[in-house]
Amino acid sequence: MPTSMNGVHHLAVATADIKTQIDFFNDVLGCELVALYWMHGVEGAWHGFMKLNDTCSIAFVQTPEIAGIERRLGVTHAGNGANACAGGTMQHVAFNVDTLDDLYTMRDRIRSRGITIFGPIDHGMCHSIYFAGPEDLSLEVATSAEPIDGRQWVDPEVVELAGITDDELARFRSPEPFDRPTEAIPQPDFDPDRPWQRGFGREVYESLIAIPDDVVLARMSESEPPVPKQH
Repeated sequence: MPTSMNGVHHLAVATADIKTQIDFFNDVLGCELVALYWMHGVEGAWHGFMKLNDTCSIAFVQTPEIAGIERRLGVTHAGNGANACAGGTMQHVAFNVDTLDDLYTMRDRIRSRGITIFGPIDHGMCHSIYFAGPEDLSLEVATSAEPIDGRQWVDPEVVELAGITDDELARFRSPEPFDRPTEAIPQPDFDPDRPWQRGFGREVYESLIAIPDDVVLARMSESEPPVPKQH
């Protein structure tokens, strides 16, 4: 059966103060802490998960090095939903609520905790409110009354300016389905001109992708929670 990604499992944000982030997302935004543990395979790192729903979380990663890395608006952080930052960094994140009434409730909850916001703004495809989180996070809460209609919201002028051809637009609008083959697809040859996880360094990365998938699963998995399940 053809399949594709169907949501965000978690968005991980670096932090130098995971307790402050957990407190903000719990008290101001009403999220439940569902995980806080030593990050698997990363020495000295903590991983925390704040629940958005049963399959979606905002996550935080704290390592000893992060406190020494300078936050710079326009480089590491945009500072708001309209400003620039470096390509590949998070410009802002928008959380979903189901109704406009829920959006107004979140507006009032956020303000009740002493956090300033502006909005809501009606963008046509959604209504949104905007505010900041700890460590210069640029945050939004949004709601859409109905699914976004690409026939109305794909602007031909922007398509042309982006260099997107008619054939490319047709493909972007209708992604090619993919059925998993009987035999697993082998690892492609490493190509430094294609995206790869540069943070590992090329030598380490090439050694990692050469390890068979079943060996990675068997040797690198850490599936036991830090606290045994209570019966």
